[in-house]
Amino acid sequence: MTPTQIETYVDATSTALGMRLRPDHRAGVLRYFALAAEFAAVIDAVPLEPHHEPAVAFSPVVPREKEQ
Repeated sequence: MTPTQIETYVDATSTALGMRLRPDHRAGVLRYFALAAEFAAVIDAVPLEPHHEPAVAFSPVVPREKEQ
């Protein structure tokens, strides 16, 4: 997304949700949304096929300690 698209989306969404975006928070919200859009683009670049199934549940695992 371009910076203009991000600003337009953030403004429209905050208005639609009835959330007043304070001027001193605006730059941070726009930076965060741009970062989230970059993450989404990385995920979107992964090709998925119809046979790829979503996980039913996420089960985190604890990383093993390195043996010395």
